[in-house]
Amino acid sequence: MIRIEIPGREPLSIEHVVLDYNGTIAEDGALLFEAAERIAELRKYVRVHVLTADTYGTVTAQCADLVDSIETFPSDAAAKSKAEIVKKLGGESCACFGNGFNDILMFDAAALSVAVLLKEGMCAAILPHADVMVKHIADGLDLLLKPDRLRATLRG
Repeated sequence: MIRIEIPGREPLSIEHVVLDYNGTIAEDGALLFEAAERIAELRKYVRVHVLTADTYGTVTAQCADLVDSIETFPSDAAAKSKAEIVKKLGGESCACFGNGFNDILMFDAAALSVAVLLKEGMCAAILPHADVMVKHIADGLDLLLKPDRLRATLRG
């Protein structure tokens, strides 16, 4: 578990990190090296889950040995399915990372939501549902690995 004390807010107790795949930790279907490095480090403290519509069909080959679970969904069911899984994990103990319209519902169910802007873009509608926006997944995952950064961003 990662516990983060944020002045003026309730502490965060993160047990699960939930990641969208394409556009969040992968580019054009290929897992980003910087994401893989940080995921490996995070797994010392939390369980890591990838939830995706898997546009390129590559998530299992790219992530099977790296994360605790992978769930794929037909694209028309992804948003609802992602939110249901976050709720089942216990949203109050989840940090979610995503970039797409189908990530909005899981963001709303999570204790911490981080919108990621990579080369594939980010759905503008997700911003009001995010606690933080980052320009790269490495920056986002570092918020959990280096919690003083998150404290500085979210303090009351």
